[in-house]
Amino acid sequence: MTAATEPVQRPIDAKLLVIDPCHEPRHAARVDLLDFLHAGDLVIANDAATLPASLAGHHLPTGGDVEVRLASRGSLSPDDVETFTAVVFGAGDFHTQTEQRPAPPSLMPGDGLSLGPLRATITGVLDHPRLVSLRFEGRPDQIWSGLARHGRPLQYAHIATPLALWDVWTPIAGSPVAFEPPSAGFAIDWRTVAAMRDRRIEFATITLAAGISSTGDPELDARLPFDEPYHVPDTTAAAVHRSRLRHARGRGASARQAGASGRVVAIGTTVVRALEHAADESGRVRGGYGIATRRIDRTTRLRAVDAILSGVHEPATSHYQLLRAFADDDTLQKADALMSALGYRTHEFGDSVLISSCC
Repeated sequence: MTAATEPVQRPIDAKLLVIDPCHEPRHAARVDLLDFLHAGDLVIANDAATLPASLAGHHLPTGGDVEVRLASRGSLSPDDVETFTAVVFGAGDFHTQTEQRPAPPSLMPGDGLSLGPLRATITGVLDHPRLVSLRFEGRPDQIWSGLARHGRPLQYAHIATPLALWDVWTPIAGSPVAFEPPSAGFAIDWRTVAAMRDRRIEFATITLAAGISSTGDPELDARLPFDEPYHVPDTTAAAVHRSRLRHARGRGASARQAGASGRVVAIGTTVVRALEHAADESGRVRGGYGIATRRIDRTTRLRAVDAILSGVHEPATSHYQLLRAFADDDTLQKADALMSALGYRTHEFGDSVLISSCC
């Protein structure tokens, strides 16, 4: 597998690998995604738009160059934009691989940062010299204005040209709350949604502030994902409940052929995090606001989600660890070998996998 190097959300040659317990992995074109969904399925996407969360500037006590990458915050409220958790690098930009970025100047609580038109103060160093909490000066509208004028999308070296904000907004994007794009959603647009409804496939959304995917430091990466605020609309929670009732009635092949599948299909790992955090032991999803704190991996018993459309992820990442909740390691290793042989592309503009824990 190789990294996708062009910021094209829906390339005409995008690939899809379909994995479920009833078949060997199947290779397809991603435009044929709906052929692998059933009438009665519920597809849920993250409608978070992406913030310009990379801020170049200076560490005021030393004058040293820094890049501040905003990584998380405590809520989705548009007025709550003063306090963030951030990862700080020294001089340089995305053209250098994250793992090779220099450390920032020594950071201490009380240090000031000049970030274009914005000013911020480090309020804490969070058990790692690159990870800090910071507080912006000014009113929320002034902070939003500064982010819009000076910030850039978070970017990594596999994309050589600077990303524009519209490159990282999914077609269904709403509120700007994500720090990196919920990029599994690049695979769908409103025409896809219309085609789903023609096939009696339901569609709903949640909002989760998708966090940073890589810090360049193994110790910090082991902490990912950071806590992420989310909102599950009551209508989405009700749709999940209806879908799970259909699924309980429609597990047999004859019932599926009659259009009673009822799987909950998450578009991306962020949707899984939100729904599984909001679900009780019976799988009933609560509507409302919350903060996703659970790390989902092979030890997790999924309670609300039956299938996931995801990007192609490398085994060391937290995203790949989440996929282990849907399929065993042997299945995923076979899938990795097949994707390598077929030239699948990794990262946010890459190809896709559809993994179901049931047929």
